Amino acid sequence: MFNTHIPSANELPSSSQLLRSTLFALIIAGVLLVTIVMPSEYAIDPTGIGRSLGLTQMGEVKLQLAAEARGNETTAQSTAAVSAVVPTSRSTTVTDKSASVPTAPVATENVQAIGKQHEINITLNPNEGAEVKLEMKQGAKVNYLWTANGGVVNYDTHGDPVDAPRGFYHGYGKGRATPEDSGELAAAFDGKHGWFWRNRTDKPVTITLRTQGDYLSIKRVI
Repeated sequence: MFNTHIPSANELPSSSQLLRSTLFALIIAGVLLVTIVMPSEYAIDPTGIGRSLGLTQMGEVKLQLAAEARGNETTAQSTAAVSAVVPTSRSTTVTDKSASVPTAPVATENVQAIGKQHEINITLNPNEGAEVKLEMKQGAKVNYLWTANGGVVNYDTHGDPVDAPRGFYHGYGKGRATPEDSGELAAAFDGKHGWFWRNRTDKPVTITLRTQGDYLSIKRVI
């Protein structure tokens, strides 16, 4: 009733054939591990092939950003623990641009359309990091521009909701050795949204951040 072909013993692969196939598969897997996976994920490139394909650079960026994210979390925890008793010596200046707008009726309408405006200047020593957050409601939008004033920094733009679970991360963009960035930040949820920078150069870098839009407050948290 069923025309199922049952292979004979001669048609089945021998033990030596199975062994050769297994060894071949292991060799292929090893080659892929060494030339593709290790360079792109861990920046380990014993053969040099990963760098020629651009995979090693990808792995270096991943490791750099992961290390900065861990440092960001550790620094935030340390800052929260000691901020109540240790005065800060960080170099930060905050200028409220919206406070200087005249209060005439026409000017008031402009303020309502523009929202808040601030300018913050932060000086980062080599390997030092800083983070500035805006308190925003879901859907609120802010125009921003930050510049390293001739230098370069690594940055991570992200947001944290109210009562965020441990390990939560929502990113808007990140980069390495970047001189400046600008655009519109739209809050994906109620909470704190902003930028983390780290100076990986051997000289101090001054970051200037300008914000304009719909946010409740602005604060340097690291």
